[in-house]
Parts: sequence; structure tokens; C-alpha cells
Amino acid sequence: MIFFFDRVPEQKIETGARHPRGNMNWPLVGIFAQRGKNRPNRLGLCTCRILGVSGRSVRVGGLDAIDGTPVLDIKPVMREFLPRGPVEQPDWAGDLMRDYW
Repeated sequence: MIFFFDRVPEQKIETGARHPRGNMNWPLVGIFAQRGKNRPNRLGLCTCRILGVSGRSVRVGGLDAIDGTPVLDIKPVMREFLPRGPVEQPDWAGDLMRDYW
């Protein structure tokens, strides 16, 4: 699901490095190394599960977006487009996501 962070005001957009979630124990990293909403293009991307379709309405589960967020596109997930090999990420990213879901 590709969606638009429509509730992020332009003055809140981040272009430099920051500590993820403001946690000073994690390194300064650029916004494109994070999944924060204050991105310059305000685009979000989330893999979710389609639970049902009725006409032009699609019901999903596991979408990391606020109800009513504008959806720009729905793309299918195919094994061939997933990473080929292990996914590497810094330790802070695992810490950040540990209790996310």
C-alpha cells in the first residue's frame, strides 16, 4: 500500500539527520534510513493483508496508517520482488521495532 501522510504539515518535514524517535541512544541517521512520517515526499509504504474487497472498497489488516489516510496505489507483493537473501539492518532498527506490532 502506498499512501500519503496528509496530516504532516510542511513545516514538520525533516531533511537532515536525527535520532530515530528522538532516542539519543540511537545514532543520527537521515530520514531515508527511517520510516518516519515527516519525509520530504510524505509518502508511506506498508505491506499489509487484503481482507476483503467490495466494489471500490478494500479492507486491509496490518496497514501502518491512520484511518482515512489517502491511498495512492496498491501494489502486489510477490516473492520474486522480496529481498533475495538476508535483510541486514542496524541494531537500533530492531530495538525500535521490537514491540511495534
